[in-house]
Amino acid sequence: MLLVLASAGFLSVAAAAPSAVQPSAGVGGPGAPANAQGTLLVFAAASLSDALDEVDAAFTTKTGIQVRASLAASSVLAKQIEAGAPADVFFSADREWMDYLAQRGLLKRGSRRELLSNALVLIAPQDSPVRLRIAPGFDLAGALGGGRLATADPDSVPAGRYARAALTKLGVWPAVSERLVRAENVRTALEYVARGETPLGIVYQTDARAEKRVRIVDLFPADSHPPITYPVALTGGARPGSTDYLTFLMSDAARQIFVRHGFVVLATPGGSP
Repeated sequence: MLLVLASAGFLSVAAAAPSAVQPSAGVGGPGAPANAQGTLLVFAAASLSDALDEVDAAFTTKTGIQVRASLAASSVLAKQIEAGAPADVFFSADREWMDYLAQRGLLKRGSRRELLSNALVLIAPQDSPVRLRIAPGFDLAGALGGGRLATADPDSVPAGRYARAALTKLGVWPAVSERLVRAENVRTALEYVARGETPLGIVYQTDARAEKRVRIVDLFPADSHPPITYPVALTGGARPGSTDYLTFLMSDAARQIFVRHGFVVLATPGGSP
């Protein structure tokens, strides 16, 4: 059996949804379940949650190998791997945190693949009357009224970094930077908006599609932020069976699942740490 370990990452949202998996901050630490023999442990960005559930099930059906996943902010997971968490696979929501591990010699050379892409969107609760077109100088602060903007923490989390880059290029960052709700990951930011705790939020398009309680107000121009890229790689301590999982991520079966969930599958995955 192989295992993909994932944490849900609703770290700071009060009264999180009952189905939310607890964060993986303690993986590998005292009291954490041991990585069972024959188990594949995958650390993956929270935004991959729904798609990866299906991919893992399809992998198990094809190979008989059981998988579990630990989902959280890429920054949190990378730091856990650096601290010695026994992950076999790291699936990041940006290149920077993958580079972080590569620079420290914690990835298996030659295993890195840039697999997926995504889009960045502005969202509101489903019943919100807000109408706003994203363009240079758009009145995001005015649209917030007396409320705040939910986004993943722009100081560390990929979705937040993309959001800050976009708002900066569009010239509206100074007007809203002090009005952020800095969530631990993008799914937490999504939950704030879904529950109506903030009038607007910035998440990936795939997250918005997965949540019926929100609607997309507008799409950020692709040139307003760095390309949203999801690289995946084996860790330096990955066991041989991990290669089967990595290969499956690049298969037609996995591609169809990712596309169905709104991801763009890169035509030529490749690269190395």
